[in-house]
Amino acid sequence: MAEDWNQDVGEAVYRSRDPIKNLRIRVTLQRVTPAIALVQRVQEEDANRGGLELQALHNNPEANRGPHPNEEKEEVVISWQEKLYSQFEYELYQNEAACRTPLDHQYYQDVLSLERGGGRKNRRIFTYTDHDRYTNLEEHSQSVTTSLDETPTFLVERMANVRRRRQDKRQIDGVGMWHRFITWKPSDDFIRSNHIINTPVQTMYIMADLGPGGNLGLREHEHVLCTVRVDANGVITLKPDVTGTKGPYRLEVEGEKRQLWRYTLQHVSESVQKEEQEREQHIYKDLYSRHKEYLNSLVGSDFEMPPAGTLRVFINGEIVSAQEFEYDNLYVHFFVELPKNWSSPGFQELSGVTQTCRTKTRARDSVAYFCYPFNFELFLSEEADSEETTQLPVLFFEVLSLDFWQRYRVEGYGSVVLPGTPGMHVLTAQTWRPVELGVLTELKRFFIGGSPELEDLTYVRVPETFQGQRLSRLGFRTKSSGSLTVRLHCLHHSRSFLDGRSLRKRMQSVLDHLGHSSQQSSIQNVLDAFQRARRRMQQARDSLPLDILNTSKATLEQSTA
Repeated sequence: MAEDWNQDVGEAVYRSRDPIKNLRIRVTLQRVTPAIALVQRVQEEDANRGGLELQALHNNPEANRGPHPNEEKEEVVISWQEKLYSQFEYELYQNEAACRTPLDHQYYQDVLSLERGGGRKNRRIFTYTDHDRYTNLEEHSQSVTTSLDETPTFLVERMANVRRRRQDKRQIDGVGMWHRFITWKPSDDFIRSNHIINTPVQTMYIMADLGPGGNLGLREHEHVLCTVRVDANGVITLKPDVTGTKGPYRLEVEGEKRQLWRYTLQHVSESVQKEEQEREQHIYKDLYSRHKEYLNSLVGSDFEMPPAGTLRVFINGEIVSAQEFEYDNLYVHFFVELPKNWSSPGFQELSGVTQTCRTKTRARDSVAYFCYPFNFELFLSEEADSEETTQLPVLFFEVLSLDFWQRYRVEGYGSVVLPGTPGMHVLTAQTWRPVELGVLTELKRFFIGGSPELEDLTYVRVPETFQGQRLSRLGFRTKSSGSLTVRLHCLHHSRSFLDGRSLRKRMQSVLDHLGHSSQQSSIQNVLDAFQRARRRMQQARDSLPLDILNTSKATLEQSTA
């Protein structure tokens, strides 16, 4: 044929902020007769041969008899949820005895109005709106994969059958829809049936009656031309898409005579005028500015600052995982110890307990993934002596396990020092547990639970209450256990960071107080950079010619010094 058929009958999704009532679609339906097909073929093949065959075809009276204007071709402009009655509905609603619902009585009045106005204007093209009791059977046979042996699951069938129709809302005792907000004992079928995303959607079908000219109104001759769905978020779905510059769609009807139909879908909604578009933009700008002012009134204009001479530290942490422990069903008890010059708000909880987690085998290791979040807010006072090293807070861990009888046993103790720099830090704490000599202790641990424990968890490190110079642990027996992975996100907040001069003056009192390790690392970085510079200069010196080396020797020695 002269024109290519449009084979793309998939869905097209659009998003619009305009009211959906402004949607207009022009539908053109035409039956392709053999004479029309022959004329188009001759036009294509004999366009460059003088048109002799085409002239002979035009002289044929059988070919000149074109399609009937009322029967073979029809063009209708359809609005959103506009009801166009089919021949079957038109004859059905003329009888008031067939009306059972308020919607049927409304259609009865509409049909009487059409009858008084000369009958319906459309012939083959009609519509089913969201109020009508109609369901396209093709929606029930949607395939999720391309496999020929696909068996749809229960969820796929329920999602395909979700109609979200308004007539499904039944009134009980005249008080409206009755909802059961809480189901105390849900059954398995109830859980399965309610595990469905139910976004409100309105559907409209553009149909065509492709029966013989004198036998319209039969349900088996009804065919879906286009399905239009609109949800509450302004998403418009068309199946198939509007033709636009592409060719028409093709419909073949099997019967006594095989008939071929073609139809086009065109978007003919009125475009918004420039003045209306500018007025709409002004309305949106005014709405956004008012919303911004509302949010500013909730937040306030004053930025919360820590007290003068104080460093505020925010720590958002996560206990990620525990690995290589002896038993299963692990949980972690943790707390933070604050050294001298550190404090926390009164409402802040500095301890916590994770959930019980079972282990999984990953690369021959038993790993328990906790993913347990926690957060702390701490304050460091700058009033400490500049010569005194400020200790960092320590996060202590106690890993325990539960047996079948809900008896716990200690799996290990560990600790990590909170970082002194902001940013993200991933730390791993190696743990150990105290043990006693003899087999009796291990039998007791395995059968009846319980194991040696620490009365003071700070004994994992040097306790803060220790006053001596050396801490003796002679005779204390331990055993290495698993490790614990922690992820920390640290944020520092202080008035000293506002002014650069103040930052340089107080750097010693705010940051360098966090430990000699930061000072040593800074000095080591400087020394490493100096050594790299000396090596580069030595390499450059070795690669120079002899005469150039003699002339620039004094300069290189001076630069090296």
